Amino acid sequence: MSTRIAVVTGAGSGIGRAVARALLAEGFRVALAGRREDALHETAAGHPDALVVPTDVTVESEVEALFARVVAAWGRVDVLFNNAGAFGPSASAAEIPLDDWQRVLDVNVTGALLCAGAAMRAMIAQHPQGGRIINNGSISAQVPRPLSVAYTVSKHAITGLTKSIDLDGRHHGITAGQIDIGNARTAIMTELGADTGALQPDGSRRVEPTFDVADAARAVLFMAQLPAEANVASLTVTASGMPYAGRG
Repeated sequence: MSTRIAVVTGAGSGIGRAVARALLAEGFRVALAGRREDALHETAAGHPDALVVPTDVTVESEVEALFARVVAAWGRVDVLFNNAGAFGPSASAAEIPLDDWQRVLDVNVTGALLCAGAAMRAMIAQHPQGGRIINNGSISAQVPRPLSVAYTVSKHAITGLTKSIDLDGRHHGITAGQIDIGNARTAIMTELGADTGALQPDGSRRVEPTFDVADAARAVLFMAQLPAEANVASLTVTASGMPYAGRG
């Protein structure tokens, strides 16, 4: 099989960094996209098949430039891991400032749409046609955390985006799947208080189980490596024993 080409957004940290490194280790050429160039270079760690492309996914011209650079360098796009995201403020629908709401949706929804759209256009134009888009949802696409209205709504929107891509890309050999990850051990989990006590629906705080982010990356790698005739439409990976099924 010829070398496959992947684009990973939000590649400067957390799940994006882990997935980018897993893809590189399996022989992919990987474009690393994110706002912080220094963090992207840390992810790349000098790997010869890593292409660092500083990108703000909320800016259409920067997203178009990202995919144009990948095609110019490597000729095609086989996989997009649509991962860039922001959690936003802790707030209910009654409390959230409109500016904060809009910032979360700009990154998590509009940014994901812009990247998916650019990837689809590249996949349609290339020969042979086709490719795979993997959207990073979150278990908040299924059940919310308390006081997370912007993030929760944005991740529910990702589910609709994933299904629309998979339907509209069908005639071009483009598949889409969504991975919903719960409590992978990343900086965002520290911010949410998983290690010191995350807010629970009853108002209490609880230290929650987490799992190695490398295992989340292995799940994404499994989705990315499937042959074109197979697709994982939806995959949920959580820390064992975390409050999930009953938290809402």
